[in-house]
Order: sequence, then C-alpha cells, then structure tokens
Amino acid sequence: MLLTGFEPFGDDDVNPSGEAVRTVAERWAGPESLVTAVLPVTFAGSAERLRELLSEHRPDIVVATGLAGGRAAIGVERIAVNLVDARIPDNDGAQPVDVPSVPGAPAAHFATLPVKEIARRIADAGIPAEVSYSAGTFVCNHAFFTALEAAASGTRAGFVHVPWSAEHAPSHEVAALPLADIVRSLEIAVRTSIDVTVDSSTSAGALH
Repeated sequence: MLLTGFEPFGDDDVNPSGEAVRTVAERWAGPESLVTAVLPVTFAGSAERLRELLSEHRPDIVVATGLAGGRAAIGVERIAVNLVDARIPDNDGAQPVDVPSVPGAPAAHFATLPVKEIARRIADAGIPAEVSYSAGTFVCNHAFFTALEAAASGTRAGFVHVPWSAEHAPSHEVAALPLADIVRSLEIAVRTSIDVTVDSSTSAGALH
C-alpha cells in the first residue's frame, strides 16, 4: 500500500495530512507492507513524485490524503476531475488556470477504493466522516487524478481530505479534529481498502 500526505502550504507551520501519515507509518504493524510519503504542495512536484512512487513500489492500493481547511469531517473523495484551476499559487508560485491535470485523459475518474464503506467505518469509530463529491481544483485534486490515471492496471486508488488538526489549526479555524482522530481515520481508510473490494450499496448521495 502507498499512503501519502502533503507538506505545509504557504505560511502554515504544519499540514495535518503529512503529520498524520508520519504517525500512521510509525504505528503500522502490518502484516501488509506500507509505503508512506509526504508530497510537495506543487502541481509539478506532487505529480512527479507520485509517478515515481507508483513506478518504484507498484502498490496494490493508493490512499492519498490532503488538507481541506474549513471542513469539519473526514471527506472520502469519490470523483477526481481532469482540471486544474488554481485560485491561489502553489508552493512554487505556479498558478495554472483551466488546464488539464493530464492532457488527453478523460474528463474525470471515479475513486477505485470503497469510498462509502471507508466513510461508514470512520463514522462508526465516532469520527465525523462523509463521502465528498468535489476534491476541488487545486493540488489535492491534481494528485488524486494523477494517481488514478498513472496507477497500473489492478491498482486501486483514492483520496481522503482531512480537516485541520485541533493541535495545529490557525486561530480563525473553528472546524478541526484531534490529530489522533485524523490518524485513526487514515488507518481505517487503509485497512478498509485492503479488506473491502466491493463498496457498500447504501446511499451516500448529496442534494447539493
């Protein structure tokens, strides 16, 4: 399995996705092999590093994660769109607008992980969780789409957005979860992805 998070963005001191991924790596007891990495918050760098990791390790499962500041729940993403529309620059100062993540690729890809079951099991653990239908158009979605497009046949991939951790959230952020809950959510996401190949058939739809 490959589990990734992101480095801090802009002036932030930490990124809870990267912090949680490091903790998951420290706690992982297997028996499956888990490879972890913290990606740069850049369009070019994140895609390049993901492709390197996929080529080197040939994982069966990819769980990419990133920060969604302002969200109060773990968001298990269902759809990656082939669109980069950067409202703000990435950590390299790049701000591409209305370009594809992967030229010539389909307009979108669905996650190939059991997204409904992941969200359900996280919620059953007492942690707020939901299936999300938009990963945005910034670096997180770009990495999500790249992972799905670049993964070898048979590799299942998806993306989990996490809120700010309560320990590191900026003072103006009211939506946050304890870092321990974020770590546990990622552990559940990885374990569920290993154990479940056919997703739940219950509704996790949205009205808006």
